[in-house]
Amino acid sequence: MGDNDWKKRLGVVYSTNPDFAYAAEDDAAEAETLEPSRQKLIVSLERSGRAGKQVTLVRGFVGSAEDLAALGKTLKTRCGVGGTAKDGEITIQGDLREKVTALLLSLGYKAKRGN
Repeated sequence: MGDNDWKKRLGVVYSTNPDFAYAAEDDAAEAETLEPSRQKLIVSLERSGRAGKQVTLVRGFVGSAEDLAALGKTLKTRCGVGGTAKDGEITIQGDLREKVTALLLSLGYKAKRGN
């Protein structure tokens, strides 16, 4: 039953070759997380698309989604605010550019303020 998951094969053109075996692209390895001293993070402020509310964005993280979520959780708890970590960037609610930059530098990351 697990071999016949049709949702993973949507949009696939099938071969008439009887020996054809479908290989899923989900097996691709995730990016390896760089050590903190090799990460170059940019901390910026953004308002667009958020009904005028300010958020602090941390961009430039290279690594797995789990490591990004762990760094996001650390930043959110140390700042005492909410936020999210997805699509390679961390969103922190409010204008906390200085505090986030200082926290990242203390954790060993190369961080600079973008705007």
